[in-house]
Amino acid sequence: MKRSVINDIIRESDAFIRSFGYVMPPFAYWSPDELKARVANDSARIRDHCMGWDITDYGQGRFEELGLFLFTVRNGNNANVDAGRGMLYAEKIMISGENQISPMHRHNLKTEDIINKGGGTLVLELFKANPDGSISDSDEVRVFTDGTTRSLPAGGLLKLAPGESVTLEPDTWHAFWGEGGKVLIGEVSNVNDDRTDNIFREPIGRFSTVEEDADPLHLLVSDYDHWLS
Repeated sequence: MKRSVINDIIRESDAFIRSFGYVMPPFAYWSPDELKARVANDSARIRDHCMGWDITDYGQGRFEELGLFLFTVRNGNNANVDAGRGMLYAEKIMISGENQISPMHRHNLKTEDIINKGGGTLVLELFKANPDGSISDSDEVRVFTDGTTRSLPAGGLLKLAPGESVTLEPDTWHAFWGEGGKVLIGEVSNVNDDRTDNIFREPIGRFSTVEEDADPLHLLVSDYDHWLS
């Protein structure tokens, strides 16, 4: 993705998020230079826990069709999990465009609540995992939507209106997209590790390759290894 396009997506997404009364944390608006200075001083946690902007086309170059906007607001790490204490949770705010697919995937560790915070309808295609982790084309899928058990056939579509949510366990394969407009999505989960805990059905990448045709408005989490080393 071109950096200039990423900058535009950040501006547009911030405005969309604010239109629902959600305001990002202060570090979201730090310049690259300020973030680098603060990470070296009092804010290394932002880098070390991969908090911040995350815009991906999954390496396919078709963001409007296959992509997702994310911002990780808070996140623990695996050391917390091993110790059984500390920050054992994560929170994201995301935007899925109309018919913009987040491709079929599951997690080995993460259980997550996916919440429609407003906008259009959020559509999820769901499959259960076989014992070896592969997709089952026949097993019924059972999920909780706001505490209520829902059952769907393999590949069934779950549609969430604003205010509704679903709990996805690691054995649930899922893809999702917006219907009837953009959707503002909340995610509440246990510790999130986007580098290692995304298992995709197709061999695609989790992060975008960035073409530097402009200065970054804000750094992406995928920039941190290069820009903040």
